[in-house]
Amino acid sequence: MIVIDDISKRFGGINAVDHCSFRIETGQVTGLIGPNGAGKTTLFNIIAGFIRPSSGRIWLDGEDITGLAPHQLFHRGLVRTFQIPREFGRMTVLENLMVVPPEQVGENLFTTWFGWHRVRRQESELQARAEEVLERLKLIHLRDQLAVTLSGGQKKLLELGRTLMTDARVILLDEPGAGVNRTLLGDLMSFIEYLNRERGCTFCIIEHDLDLVTRLCNHVVVMAAGQVLTQGSMQDIKQNPEVREAYLGSMTAAERTGQPQPSTSAVSSEGSPP
Repeated sequence: MIVIDDISKRFGGINAVDHCSFRIETGQVTGLIGPNGAGKTTLFNIIAGFIRPSSGRIWLDGEDITGLAPHQLFHRGLVRTFQIPREFGRMTVLENLMVVPPEQVGENLFTTWFGWHRVRRQESELQARAEEVLERLKLIHLRDQLAVTLSGGQKKLLELGRTLMTDARVILLDEPGAGVNRTLLGDLMSFIEYLNRERGCTFCIIEHDLDLVTRLCNHVVVMAAGQVLTQGSMQDIKQNPEVREAYLGSMTAAERTGQPQPSTSAVSSEGSPP
């Protein structure tokens, strides 16, 4: 679905992304992991059109999308969420979903004056659709509450729910588990599985919670210092000594003293052992 082809991004003398290449396969959930500063979010911003690469190309379903703006990619079915949710705080939870579908008839001033019946009919359809999404998200009881009042985990659920109001084919998730309690995290993972299994959505997920990655991801790419360190199944990744080195540093001293070694299954959001 997406081909990242030799992408680099330089900020002055710093190579944030350095000749990075891998594929995001259609219909799969791909994990993108690595310590802080590895270049993961910069790469996401390049794929999603927020910044231009210094070199290299991005391909979406065979089409070169390098340098296209986020709104152009949205119309091609590529959307992303953010580590810090970006809700419309002064709108209700329901309105946050209803505003998402593009090219609504009510956006045309002429139609609002002379085709108000079309506007009313479409808004009724969108409201029903949004309420169905909120039911699935278990947020229906908050439908009329201002979005700014939601908890961090609820905001992430709401942001992910927006994808059900679009025809998204590819969804980029930036640390969906960060700051989310375990109950809401379970709901979030179930919803991702639903979108992947029932809607056929392709995902790429940046995440530090390796338990989440293990449950959701078919394929995992590990980045370090702006480059792809290794990739493969989560089982292979966990056993790779280079991955442990990138996350936790050399374990030689601990091994010599016989001290317990940190587990890579619970790397904190700061990229260091809890």
